Amino acid sequence: MSQYFARADLASQMARQLLHPGILDEGLRSGLFISGQRRTGKTTFLLRDLIPALEAQGALVMYVDLWSDIKANPAQLVRTAIIEALKDLQNPASALLARFGRIRQLDLAAGPFKFGFKVEAVGAPDGATLAQAMTELVDQARCNVVMVVDEVQQAITTDEGNELLLALKAARDAVNPRPGTPGHFIFLGTGSHRALVSELTTRRTQAFNGATSIPYPVLAADYVDYLLQRLAASGAPHRPSRKAAIDAFNALGNRPEELLRALRQLQAAHPADDSTDAALSIIAMTLRSTAADLELSKVEQLGVLATAIFERIAATEGDATGLFSNETAADYSQVVGRNVNVEDIQPVVNELMAANLVMRRGHGRYAITDPFVQAAWREKKALLQLAG
Repeated sequence: MSQYFARADLASQMARQLLHPGILDEGLRSGLFISGQRRTGKTTFLLRDLIPALEAQGALVMYVDLWSDIKANPAQLVRTAIIEALKDLQNPASALLARFGRIRQLDLAAGPFKFGFKVEAVGAPDGATLAQAMTELVDQARCNVVMVVDEVQQAITTDEGNELLLALKAARDAVNPRPGTPGHFIFLGTGSHRALVSELTTRRTQAFNGATSIPYPVLAADYVDYLLQRLAASGAPHRPSRKAAIDAFNALGNRPEELLRALRQLQAAHPADDSTDAALSIIAMTLRSTAADLELSKVEQLGVLATAIFERIAATEGDATGLFSNETAADYSQVVGRNVNVEDIQPVVNELMAANLVMRRGHGRYAITDPFVQAAWREKKALLQLAG
């Protein structure tokens, strides 16, 4: 049995929406941004499910991970990925060209791609623009070209990265509106920093303002069923019920590595047959508390005012508003034990957003970035109130 849980149906559906959109999905041509927490399987889904599904439906895909080299300039990483792909399409012996030929069922005997610009200079001041390069690529490939940028939020950490996003938008606008275009240029960005990924589509100053932003579809009960089947096939002595395993997975924020860790600890705990579910619940809640404590400690490190602001947002059902009013500043002053002015609040909110703890949901509207952390904070608050 394969040890990878494939999500072929989901990937195929997403690929269809991107490449062959119906009337309700046409907005995806403006760009799609997917955000989700770390260690929930985003990159694995991209590489093993979604990109193969896009290629199976005839697209030419370029991929780059901006966390592959955190010291490198994000703009240069994207530019290098594009240049390498274009070089491969010029190389008759490259794996990319061979794969493209198989996918498109093309006879490449006539030779590889030939571009009317110097590939090595694409994106450079004296070279072809990304818009020119993508237009020519689409015209030669005669198919949709998809640019996938993982951890896309890194792009806005530098001026060059912001300029790159503008260049990618220009490529989209150069290719897609043309009457009779043989393909489209589609941009797909994913990221672990939900606050920043959201801003890429909601801030007017961002290149892809107005594009579609969705949460990453986390693994769910079908993944738990798969693990339980593997657990049974392995002969593991301590196997929880389906409900207990699903509850544990949800408690752990739908993080597959954490559930596997909990199941391993369950085997080591050697619970009695009638207490397996209870043992897994205790293990999951312990792991959950540990993970949440690590995140909440980041809030404490930012200071007392940051903690007060975080708690105000975390205690709110839905989006929190009114964080910058005089009345709220007076409330903060009581909690902090010193006078807090309205102008003191925004810099601290910015620090919370930079730490990926809080995200801006709209003008004056804020939410906790990770619902898992917010739920854990509320549970701890309730326990403290009971103890008090």
